Amino acid sequence: MNEISEKNILVSVRNIVKDYKSGAEILHILKGITFDIPEGSSAAVSGQSGSGKSTLLNILGGLDRSDSGSVEVGGVEITGLSESGLSSYRSRKVGFIFQFHYLLKDFTALENVMLPAYMAGMRKKDALERARVLLGDVKMNDRIHHFPSQLSGGERQRVAVARAMVNNPDIILADEPTGNLDPVNSLVVAELLYAGAEKWGKTLIVVTHEEQVAERAGLRYTLEAGILRETKISGDRR
Repeated sequence: MNEISEKNILVSVRNIVKDYKSGAEILHILKGITFDIPEGSSAAVSGQSGSGKSTLLNILGGLDRSDSGSVEVGGVEITGLSESGLSSYRSRKVGFIFQFHYLLKDFTALENVMLPAYMAGMRKKDALERARVLLGDVKMNDRIHHFPSQLSGGERQRVAVARAMVNNPDIILADEPTGNLDPVNSLVVAELLYAGAEKWGKTLIVVTHEEQVAERAGLRYTLEAGILRETKISGDRR
């Protein structure tokens, strides 16, 4: 593993275990996962479909609970939080990007991005301004008043990237963010995602099966048979 100073660790995962029961069979999805992610860095987790990548990301995001082990984000052990504590953690500390954009069909791109900030208590004027800036970052300046049905798949996912950053979260979790896109749009969205995280100093963890998306990360891991291994890369992109 890379030598990382403890003082700048944002995400610290220790011995995470997750099993699922399928009939009489117990599926061992995660088998003692341990790793650290420094603040402001990017990491990609690759692996075959069904390897547990999304399960791991859901645990990091407080959407699922592990059977044992601990996850600390910013010094707070989220594995010990109540449901209300996890809800607050998800809304204020984490930005999510999924394979499907989940935009609200009756709201414009601008409204979709500003809404999470407005609901979290930001003044409407400030939320709109922040949304405009973030949409500019993902090259959607001229499409901010378009509805999701008027946008291409790549454009919708760009809006989703901007929305994930609107609450100024500590960590961005992206689950197959380019999985529904063609190769050209996949590269565009991936580059905008990494560039946005770097610009705003966000810690980014991407789950992907696409090599072109994973290779942009500063840290790379492979999840196979429930075991997470660091992948050696050339150079240092962090």
